[in-house]
Amino acid sequence: MSDPAAPPRPPAPRRRRRHDPGRRDRLIDAALTVIAERGVAATTHREIARAADVPLGSMTYHFTSLEEVLIEAFTRHAESAARVFDERLGAARDRDAAVEAVVALVSDDLLGSEHDLVLAVELYVAAARNPALRAVTQAWMARSRQALELHFDATTARELDALIEGLVLHSALSTDPMTPEQIRHAIHRYLR
Repeated sequence: MSDPAAPPRPPAPRRRRRHDPGRRDRLIDAALTVIAERGVAATTHREIARAADVPLGSMTYHFTSLEEVLIEAFTRHAESAARVFDERLGAARDRDAAVEAVVALVSDDLLGSEHDLVLAVELYVAAARNPALRAVTQAWMARSRQALELHFDATTARELDALIEGLVLHSALSTDPMTPEQIRHAIHRYLR
């Protein structure tokens, strides 16, 4: 027991609150890392917090649910991929250059990064089960088509976008993926 005559103890010094304005963004990036390494099914608040090296409570402070984290993470991934479409097709001076831009998109950009490829496949699978994530894929497709429509009519842009997705999935899942020249041939053959 404490001595009633003893002077009161001064209060414990308050821990200074850590200012970390980029924490939410780090959590989103960490979610993308966890998804790429472990898959959506194994992505948890705990795994994301661990990957971001922050306390677990940061997850519930910044996000209302794991679904919100997934939507934010996949939206970031889709935005990044869409920017590449915009840049490649925006730089194309004519239809021939646009065709070559599409070949480069598939061969170099969409198939060039295993991390990004795994994220795209994880998004496709998760969106098949979750309408909120389907909205992310729909926005991504709309943005891709908008970039393609700089050089192709709306119908061709939609069909070419589907061909691109098919070429990416086919190559990603194949033990004998198409070469860039085979991809070029498929795109040219479709656009004849």
